[in-house]
Amino acid sequence: MLRGLIICLCMTILAVSCATKMPQITYEPIPFDIGIPMFPDSLNIPDDNPMTEDGVKLGRYLFYDGRLSGDPERPMSCATCHKQEHSFECGTEQFEDGRPVGNSGKETPHVMLPLINLVWNNSGYFWNGRVQEGNIESTVPMAITAPHEMDGDIKNAVKLIKSEPMYREMFYKAFGSPEIDIDRISKAIAQFIRSIVSFNSKFDRFMAGEIKLSEEEMRGLMLFTTENADCFHCHGSPALPLWTTNMFMNNAKDTDFEGEKDRYSVTGNPMDRGKYRVPTLRNIEFTGPYMHDGRFKTLDEVLEFYNNGLKRSPYIDPLSINAIHGGSHLVDSDLKALKAFLLTLSDTTFLHEKRYSNPWEESSECKKKD
Repeated sequence: MLRGLIICLCMTILAVSCATKMPQITYEPIPFDIGIPMFPDSLNIPDDNPMTEDGVKLGRYLFYDGRLSGDPERPMSCATCHKQEHSFECGTEQFEDGRPVGNSGKETPHVMLPLINLVWNNSGYFWNGRVQEGNIESTVPMAITAPHEMDGDIKNAVKLIKSEPMYREMFYKAFGSPEIDIDRISKAIAQFIRSIVSFNSKFDRFMAGEIKLSEEEMRGLMLFTTENADCFHCHGSPALPLWTTNMFMNNAKDTDFEGEKDRYSVTGNPMDRGKYRVPTLRNIEFTGPYMHDGRFKTLDEVLEFYNNGLKRSPYIDPLSINAIHGGSHLVDSDLKALKAFLLTLSDTTFLHEKRYSNPWEESSECKKKD
């Protein structure tokens, strides 16, 4: 009898002890609201990874966590290269020539695309769309292991993330249990990336009837949306506020495509030679260098290319009507007006928005105050 009571008491103590290790909270996921009704409805949110308040919060911490590389001697996070001040791409100051390099010292295949409004992109990722299912989640383990990125090990990355005590409760709030694995790490980061949206440029405020554009900016808009400058065929129009069609096009940069990691390298379709994703023009002021290989450092160089530098080939997109003439051949005042319009697409609040910033720096500030 006594022995039975002792065993029963021990089991009770063990059960209570185990229970105290679990977060004493209820899993009640709160859906995350993108909150931009003026944008398209076709959101790229997988059924198995709905966006929640806690999922996005967790993803933000992981996005900025150098332990993702799995190597404490070479910490590297998503934010090491995807910098908020450059609309979550690298910027020009991190490398002199060529392309950015990863932890191994190997160059990236292309320069980066900005992480802006990807929740509306359903046509794959990277310049050539080789991640084809609109699946941001799959890019996370790729980034960890790629030599030109973190050059790390997934098992070590998971181990280091597990070593942070606060993550246990955060994973519980995000997913309903405290288990930490690469699948959940990827899903949380993908949720955060989908939350990164830009919608407060000068032009957005103009479309909302809050402000007026200058005469020069309006002239630039006219050039943009007609075949004078012929930008709208690839980058859309005010009716498509993403400022990209998210299509893959050959924009007459080159005539020789041997060895290119272009759309053809993915599809095998010969007519896809020289095709790359059309990037968004949102925050174009801050997202240099430009083109898939970063060949242009300034926006003025880009405008000059489209004005006088187009090269004919059998693979040029038929919508590029100015290619047969070598460019649009606008006069200087037109180029100035076009640039003035493009600068109205700058969303400076996006570059400083707290909900996209480094949460670890906020935690350090709080500790200092305490």
